[in-house]
Amino acid sequence: MAEDSDQEKTEEPTGKRLEDAQKKGQIARSKELNTFAMLLTSASLFMMLGDGIGNSLIVMMKKQFHISREAIFDPTHLTIQFKQSMIDGLLLITPILATLVVIAIIAPLALGGWIMSWDAISPKFEKMNPIAGLARMFAVHGLIEMCKALFKVILIGIVSYSLYQRFILPLITLGAEPLEQSIHHGLDIISQCILILSASLIAIVLFDVPMQLMEHNKKLKMTLQEIKDEMKESEGSPEVKGRQRRMQMDMAQNRMMAEVPNADVIITNPSHYAVALKYDPEKNAAPRLVAKGVDLMAAQIRNVAIASNIPLLAAPPLARALYYSTELEREIPQGLYLAVAQVLAYIFQLKTAREQRQSEPIPPRDLPVPKEFKQS
Repeated sequence: MAEDSDQEKTEEPTGKRLEDAQKKGQIARSKELNTFAMLLTSASLFMMLGDGIGNSLIVMMKKQFHISREAIFDPTHLTIQFKQSMIDGLLLITPILATLVVIAIIAPLALGGWIMSWDAISPKFEKMNPIAGLARMFAVHGLIEMCKALFKVILIGIVSYSLYQRFILPLITLGAEPLEQSIHHGLDIISQCILILSASLIAIVLFDVPMQLMEHNKKLKMTLQEIKDEMKESEGSPEVKGRQRRMQMDMAQNRMMAEVPNADVIITNPSHYAVALKYDPEKNAAPRLVAKGVDLMAAQIRNVAIASNIPLLAAPPLARALYYSTELEREIPQGLYLAVAQVLAYIFQLKTAREQRQSEPIPPRDLPVPKEFKQS
């Protein structure tokens, strides 16, 4: 066991390992990809809906700043007007919020798929251990996350400074423009800034997605011993499989021996082979082999047949041909029809002679077994 624990995890995860990990909620995830998708979507929506939002804001401002004399002296007017403004504002941003909710659900499908696992959201008390938390912080993964966060801050800072240099003068001069023009111009500047800032995160995403895939694959890698244990667990140990095979063979033999008393004839070698044939012209087009065996099994078939008064016929070439050419519960091959027909004719004559207490017929000799069916 000590040697197993010291083995390196060098083998790729098996399908079962991946499936078990997915059931536990252990799949590759990139928070940066989800954040990038939502920011880029919101920026794109803001640019597409910017004119409509601007016009709606102008209408709202005109409505809110135009107050009649009667409304000034109405103590309930301010509350009603505030509620209406809140409703109008929510309706204005509802398309954007609804789209972002859909993106938040769909974005994880791009990496690892979307699953629901109670194991992943159930509380784990080991994660509340502060010592273990510190160990994770100073582990390689923690250092990578820290470097990534630092790079993100630097990147956004550089892009923000560039945007500041680019748009500071247009922002300062907004106050000199007419109201409606300044609102549309201001929204256009904001849309461009959000879009550029969101697009700049693509560098973080291109680094984070491969890293998360590699990290996930590394966590799921297996040792050779783990693969062997998994195969043993899924397929069963050789001892168990051996017992199962023996049980199946015993059950098959029991079913086969139960058919011997129903056979019409047992053809023997006479001592090494034994096959049992049954012919029902209403159900089968040809005689059917219901039991067969060699040596000890052949002796058991003969004993059951004798106890059940089933006729035995010694025909070595035919017995071997039937044994090797015909599976259990299958009809005999066409090439052996003539030989078996002579055997069944003899069995019919034998039964008739016994019923009428006459002398028994002579067993057939030199049965016509084709060369391709003969066994040495």
